[in-house]
Amino acid sequence: MLLAISAANTSGSDLRHSLWHATAARAPATATLEGRAEADVVIVGAGYTGLSCALTLAEAGRAVIVLEAGEIGHGASGRNGGQVIPGLKHDPDDLVARLGRSRGEALVRLVGGAADRVFSMIAKHRINCAAQQCGWIQPAHSAAAAETIFARARQWSARRAPVELLAGDRLALLLGTDVYTAGWLDRRAGALQPLAYARGLARAAIANGARVHTASAVLRIVSEKKQWIAATAQGQARARQVVLASDAYSGPLWPELVTNQMVVTSVQTATAPLPEALRRTILPGGTVASDTRRLLCYFRLDAEGRFVIGGRGSVSDTVPDSVYAALRRAAARMYPPLARVPWPYRWYGRVGLTRDWLPHLAEVAPGIWAALGYCGRGVAMATTMGLELGEALRDRREPAYPVAALKAIPLHSLRVPLLRAGIAYYRALDAIS
Repeated sequence: MLLAISAANTSGSDLRHSLWHATAARAPATATLEGRAEADVVIVGAGYTGLSCALTLAEAGRAVIVLEAGEIGHGASGRNGGQVIPGLKHDPDDLVARLGRSRGEALVRLVGGAADRVFSMIAKHRINCAAQQCGWIQPAHSAAAAETIFARARQWSARRAPVELLAGDRLALLLGTDVYTAGWLDRRAGALQPLAYARGLARAAIANGARVHTASAVLRIVSEKKQWIAATAQGQARARQVVLASDAYSGPLWPELVTNQMVVTSVQTATAPLPEALRRTILPGGTVASDTRRLLCYFRLDAEGRFVIGGRGSVSDTVPDSVYAALRRAAARMYPPLARVPWPYRWYGRVGLTRDWLPHLAEVAPGIWAALGYCGRGVAMATTMGLELGEALRDRREPAYPVAALKAIPLHSLRVPLLRAGIAYYRALDAIS
């Protein structure tokens, strides 16, 4: 039997004004864990990593129990921008330089296929989440950034990825704005309704025999007789292996996960459905987009024609109105008519940033695995990490993603003032460039 358990921390933004909560398909019925359960593996968190891992194991005939402190997709899986982007923040040649030719190219193939895995999962399990493999544009905000992304596109093209360099009229035509002068298009990428995707993964896991328990926060995990015991307020689960998949929402359950990453907020706001004539002028190429600023803007239309834009928020679980106003101004600079439409939706969530800007996979204790730090690429990479970890546990092999010990970030106790200073510095550099 496999058991998946969530961390205790459920704090975060008020989701009453979240577009995704307002429009997602209903979540499958769940209940709180009560009593004692036996398991082979414990996975912490009912987001993309935990659910895709649990689904993989359930499909192999393993009994699966998922315990979630809040609701399905309560954390970043239900709060992100819904952009499904392959790859990592590091370009392919950089990964090869870090890991060597063989291991580096293997990792490039793994992360380059991350978006394809998401869309394959959606098709296989018929998940209703407005998924479209419509492509992603990364426009450059400066001449220096243009050189960087041109090199990035060439590296992926050399590996036969379906990418295209963009400039001038071609870029303006696809974006519907001329505020950027260069960019690149990755056709592997796309969009989905992120909370609906998480709920669909849970529904598929349940259909394959998994048990999903919400409102079941894990209070502690302790070892006893070659098993791990995960205790909740009303029950406990015993397992030989554990997967901690709570990322930036880990809280105090396993402190090593907290000190391995910096946590910031990503803030989003969205319009009401736009009039058809206006909708046709915004991203008429049908893509999603995120630019190259250090504190980037990412934007898209949803399935009903709402304009969604997001960007960096704060280093705490409070976001002032001025942050949302800044996003609306950024939208209006690109698409002036958006200054005159209603913006009824606003929400935010946490993003885990690692020191090396790479996701981390580690065995933090004998039989306890942790996957975290997706650095803003969580839809595709969290799914990929969950699938890969599930397959590795199923087949009793090492994961294909590199495994390394988690290391605390130096001066992590000073993270709040350091992050505030860093955000202010990057904001100034973006303004200059």
